[in-house]
Amino acid sequence: MAINTSNNVYTVIFASIMVVVVGSILAFLASGLKPMIKENERFEKQQNILYAMGVNENDDDGSVNFVAKSEVEATFTQYIKQQLVLENGQILEDDEAYLIDMKQQLAKIKNGEDARLPIMVGEKDGKTYYIIPMYGKGLWDAIWGHIAIDENLVVQGVYFDHKAETPGLGANIKARYFMDDFSGESILDGTRYAGINVAKGNNDPLNQDKDDNEVDALAGATITGNGVSAMISQTVNLYKNYLESIRKQ
Repeated sequence: MAINTSNNVYTVIFASIMVVVVGSILAFLASGLKPMIKENERFEKQQNILYAMGVNENDDDGSVNFVAKSEVEATFTQYIKQQLVLENGQILEDDEAYLIDMKQQLAKIKNGEDARLPIMVGEKDGKTYYIIPMYGKGLWDAIWGHIAIDENLVVQGVYFDHKAETPGLGANIKARYFMDDFSGESILDGTRYAGINVAKGNNDPLNQDKDDNEVDALAGATITGNGVSAMISQTVNLYKNYLESIRKQ
């Protein structure tokens, strides 16, 4: 007996079978690829941390170039000398502190729960770097990054990224020319922990003034810039006690 393919029942049954088949294939692929995805996420975090402390493959063309994934694990071990976690007023060692999800930890703090705040201590050319992860909110969605400071609480480098900021505008927080402006800025204003403000009309477009706790804003990206400012300020305040302990008097 011939099947009536124009029948509504046939259409529903066929569509249901296809949903099950396609869903099963996607679930199988997702399960199989999960270890690879996790490994790539781990390498990406290592690249971002190293980038913030100035370990990268940048050249003079103004592009952002990370340590290659094939080399990043060994390079990370070479430069990151210690990984710490601030928890319940204690400073603990944790060899996988860099994998801690800051979004989750900030949610815990918001809910009044104890959080685990990671810090990576790196060394390069005889200098010590303290690299701290950050997480915040841009115009459309999440922004995040790392900030590297020295014992004088002067920024040695940053790395920013985003989930859905506007291309050519807020998305430029991960452009090298913007990130480079943060180097040399202090998170202190006198004795006050001020962070760094992404300021519209700060009259210092070349960022020559390193004592104003400001960098020039991105054109057309005021809300994203405000998000970066708020993210840095929040991070500075969360880590204030630790920063006081390392600050060179």
